[in-house]
Amino acid sequence: MDSTAVFELYLRLAPAELFRLLQRQMGVTVRKGIYSARLVIWMMINQRLQARGTLASSVEQLVQGRFDPLLSRCKRVQDKRIALSTGGYCQARQHLPKLLVSRSMEELIQRLRSRLLEGGSPRPQRVYLLDGSSLQLEHKAELVKAFPPGSNQHGRSHWPVVRLVVLHDLETGLAERPYWGPLFGRHAVSEQGLAQRAIEHVPAGSVIVGDRNFGIFATAYAAQQQGHKVVLRLTAVRARSLRGGPIPRSGDYAVCWCASRWDGSKQRPWPADARVEGRLIAWRVGRGKHQQWLYLFTTLELPAEEVVKLYGCRWRIETDLRSLKHTVSLQRISAQSADMMEKELLLAVLAYNLVRAIMFQAAQRARIDPRQLSFTYACNIVLDGYPRVLAARTARQQQQELERIIDLVAQCRLPKRTKRRSYPRAVWGRGYHFPTRRREEN
Repeated sequence: MDSTAVFELYLRLAPAELFRLLQRQMGVTVRKGIYSARLVIWMMINQRLQARGTLASSVEQLVQGRFDPLLSRCKRVQDKRIALSTGGYCQARQHLPKLLVSRSMEELIQRLRSRLLEGGSPRPQRVYLLDGSSLQLEHKAELVKAFPPGSNQHGRSHWPVVRLVVLHDLETGLAERPYWGPLFGRHAVSEQGLAQRAIEHVPAGSVIVGDRNFGIFATAYAAQQQGHKVVLRLTAVRARSLRGGPIPRSGDYAVCWCASRWDGSKQRPWPADARVEGRLIAWRVGRGKHQQWLYLFTTLELPAEEVVKLYGCRWRIETDLRSLKHTVSLQRISAQSADMMEKELLLAVLAYNLVRAIMFQAAQRARIDPRQLSFTYACNIVLDGYPRVLAARTARQQQQELERIIDLVAQCRLPKRTKRRSYPRAVWGRGYHFPTRRREEN
């Protein structure tokens, strides 16, 4: 997807001075040429936002003049001698420092958050939804070594897989910097370990909401050490153990969560007095015969009803991850090296955040929740309105077209389902024209 609305937002958030400052802090030597760091980062973002996100299509748009505000005043630009070949852009992508991409992304996310919340937030604390997923990589020797494929009784898989954990802001929908590692192999990492790293880089005093996968002592203790509050769902066994006995009825119980002999590790042993003071909320959710028990551990001081309602918003990250993986084409990263894979991953999340920022502005104008808007529909509207913005002759006409795009995005509301699904949620298997290939045995 290509968007002038997103492009204008990028121009405002990422001035040339920002990249010069970051490069000076890192001690990077800057050569004056066509493909500056500012331009290359935008072109990589642009590839994620368009349906045909290839190197050739991105260079073609550069030659046509769509990225002129990002070009430096080098001799080849002044002489209008920008070649259509993708060699220069490909080399610029590879030579782009990974640390520069990481710092640029963190700075731009901070600027996005400040821009969207400059009028204040109705929530007293920032609430972040925590979840993990997995991504598929290309079968290259370096990637196979860094992210080994899985294996089972039928043999070893072909594609490398990376495990990913990310935090999403409940109010704006912005994704924080993701953390990743190998899913299989000797150096495999857990989602809980990645979550502890992610928690360290959110604003102090935030609230972390996680499902049963993160409802362990390590997550609660790591959040407490960083000054955060938590709302974590517990398994029934862990809830009874924390309560010290059976839980026959709904209630709100004060508990002290101490580290057991199964918690911690040799690399990060807990202190002898490691504990988290909080509450255990046992609640019945659902209707009729579909009611089930919900066990939550929280360090918030809100009433139990509000804590349960807050946890009910955790499902939004499932749709966020779906948009992040499918709409921004992140379910499979086409990279040849580990460094390029990491840069593609970071900039794909940044591309997602730029679209989310436009959706948040549209939702504020319509006075609705941003999650009530369809991410896919919003992308399509911005893409369809792109030629009209380019055809605008004056800055005033261009601003009017941008305002029109935001107004249309505000109408991309998701339908309200008043009835339960008439069929169970299930996944249909995809048919194959050829038999599944297996590793040949010598």
